[in-house]
Amino acid sequence: MKKSVLTYDLLLLLTSLIWGSTFVAQRVGMDHIGPFTYNAVRFFIGPLSLVPLIARRWQKMPAEHKKAKPYLVSGVVAGIVVFTASTLQQIGLVYTTAGNAGFITGFYVVLVPILGYFLGHSIGLSRWGAALLALGGLYFLSVTDGLTMGKGDLYVLASSLFWALHIIVVDRGAAKLDALIFSFIQFVLCGLFSLAGALIFETPTWPGIFDATIPILYGGILSVGVAYTLQVVAQKHVPPAHAVIILSMEGAFAALTGALVLSEVLTLRQLLGCGLMLAGMLLSQLSRRKE
Repeated sequence: MKKSVLTYDLLLLLTSLIWGSTFVAQRVGMDHIGPFTYNAVRFFIGPLSLVPLIARRWQKMPAEHKKAKPYLVSGVVAGIVVFTASTLQQIGLVYTTAGNAGFITGFYVVLVPILGYFLGHSIGLSRWGAALLALGGLYFLSVTDGLTMGKGDLYVLASSLFWALHIIVVDRGAAKLDALIFSFIQFVLCGLFSLAGALIFETPTWPGIFDATIPILYGGILSVGVAYTLQVVAQKHVPPAHAVIILSMEGAFAALTGALVLSEVLTLRQLLGCGLMLAGMLLSQLSRRKE
């Protein structure tokens, strides 16, 4: 394996570790403030952490690369998708565990190639097998004996579709753009949309925000400022179908940190579901390598 490829794979693995552990921060943050408020603050903190780096990059960029339109078009689309995905996920975390949310979010590893199919890409039998394994895992993880699915898990499942769309948007829209500037635009837009939602549907208070300072800072600086930017940087050099399997490890990291920090316990049925989902993710990756 070339050193450069290994480097970008490690960046994606670090991203998945940060995202997985952020489920705990998001869960704890909900004890003090609402989903829209949490996302609004953290998605404003994230871009602020990038300003010094962006200022330096902008000064060194050639004039022909400083065209605003490509950044605005791709950034707006990505911002809308991130806002929808993060809102659905954050609302879901009010009603489900960090471990559940992490594994269900990882369902996007199967959704990415399926969405690619509708964009004209071919999908082999192994990919469909991976999808069936992941669906079976989702059933054991979230669906009860009465064939009902918890409200929180449904929200997170819906968010996984938009996370899959985000992978595709980043792959298609940010390939020729500066990663930091692209990330800054999508984060600011997501923050503005979330702020509007907080003012309409919630009653943000400074004491509540202050009590959630640590979860907000973790989710803002590490998850938004660092991890999302690493994703954009790495995806410039890694195919999306390869990237998603590494990023899907956030489910395992979410379950691990949820157990360590929040003392969350998975039942045998849920462990079986996690195992099937992980098997589907791995089969999806093996089919990619075979191709």
